[in-house]
Amino acid sequence: MKITICIGSSCHIKGSRQVVERVQELIAQNKLDDKVELGGTFCLGECQKGVCVTVDDKFYSVTPDTADEFFRKEVLEKLQ
Repeated sequence: MKITICIGSSCHIKGSRQVVERVQELIAQNKLDDKVELGGTFCLGECQKGVCVTVDDKFYSVTPDTADEFFRKEVLEKLQ
């Protein structure tokens, strides 16, 4: 599974750093280093939608407050 998080200026202002850090923590806590590849990009072209995240090319809008729920639904549930 590949997760890509936008770190461009618009998403950075909306909390992309916190989202990246939380997703990194959740990958480590769930021992998914061998199953999840985490990457960054500078723009996914959806700047108005918040912190832009893709999981295997499917788009999501994530905030620091929704990062845990996003990870549970879109990563953990799909890997089980």
